[in-house]
Amino acid sequence: MSGTTMIVLIVLISVGSGVVYDMYKKHLEFKHKMQNNNSDAHKQLAETDAQVLALKERVQTLEAIVTDSSFSVKDEINKL
Repeated sequence: MSGTTMIVLIVLISVGSGVVYDMYKKHLEFKHKMQNNNSDAHKQLAETDAQVLALKERVQTLEAIVTDSSFSVKDEINKL
């Protein structure tokens, strides 16, 4: 091989490895962002589940009050 060919090969290897390294860095950044997004989504889902549970408990309490026979009597008395 001539000296010029060696220089060209060295430049190509250097540029190629730089491109591969940049691609790998971008991949790691993307992976990190996706993990953070998943973490945020799990937190929001947990908060929503807690809110739904609290609302279900409130609805059960309201149903118990409305279906209670003494509530009906009080409502009839109030209508008079």
